[in-house]
Amino acid sequence: MKTPYLALCALLLMIGLSVGCDRQEHPAPTVAKPVVVTTLYPLYEFARQLAGDRMEVQLLLPPGVEPHHFEPTPDDLARIHRAALFVYIGPFLEPWAERVIAGVDRQKVRVVAAAEKVKLLPAPSHGGHDHDHDHHAGAAASDPHVWLDFVADQTMVTTLLDALVAADPAGAEQYRQRAGELKRQLAELDQRYRNGLANCDNRVLLHGGHAAFGYLAHRYHLTYQSAAGVTAELEATPQRLAQLVQQVRQHKVQAVFMEQLDSPRVADTLARETGATVRRLHGAHNVGKDERQRGVTFIGLMEENLTQLQAGLGCRN
Repeated sequence: MKTPYLALCALLLMIGLSVGCDRQEHPAPTVAKPVVVTTLYPLYEFARQLAGDRMEVQLLLPPGVEPHHFEPTPDDLARIHRAALFVYIGPFLEPWAERVIAGVDRQKVRVVAAAEKVKLLPAPSHGGHDHDHDHHAGAAASDPHVWLDFVADQTMVTTLLDALVAADPAGAEQYRQRAGELKRQLAELDQRYRNGLANCDNRVLLHGGHAAFGYLAHRYHLTYQSAAGVTAELEATPQRLAQLVQQVRQHKVQAVFMEQLDSPRVADTLARETGATVRRLHGAHNVGKDERQRGVTFIGLMEENLTQLQAGLGCRN
């Protein structure tokens, strides 16, 4: 009984018909999504929220790696060259990116400098920012940690939105809706910081690490003192440590802050010398493997920072 049926199928297939003959289901081939490669955790978070399921967003940094020490591998370079969009902060944080960008096909890879429309603060010459200083400097001498200013983040979200819409006009409405929601969340975060840091016993943010929190201090009118400059390679000198001990005593600072990716050595030394407590802040350059598994978010990390700042500075709502 099977032989005539198979013969008929063979005849039908020969003349281009397959009515009822192919009894196996062949799923439609999946189309690969455009890939967005980002250099830093905040950019990854923002791009992922905007892209939704229309694009695949990847973070170049391995878990827990400090971006100031990062150099891309050949595999990383290949990912960038294959990407639809490559998103980085700017040449002042990722100097290696300029070399990579010079070699990509700009007709295929849309390069997005997320902070290109953000007014940058200068890199502090002495390891500290004072919010009363005038801040004008070129990119070569700029503080790169712009994502710790939540107003600047809203500008970067707009830059990302424009790039996604240009790359995928069919998704424009979805991207705009998500960008509006993300900017609303960032504006609410900014307001919580304004309220939460308005009434504090102490307004000196003393940080035993590299100068990552200058934007945050400037936005909320805190005087910022750090042990080293804006890159993690810069070490605190004995002279700088002596200055910070003096600052703690002069301003009656109750807490010394350290960043999650920094060594605790400097903060612990300052605490021992002065009796201050050590509190942890998250710089959000990157997150660790355990944090990724827990599903942390940028806004969630910043809310934890606010709690730490309020406790360390003696703030009252």
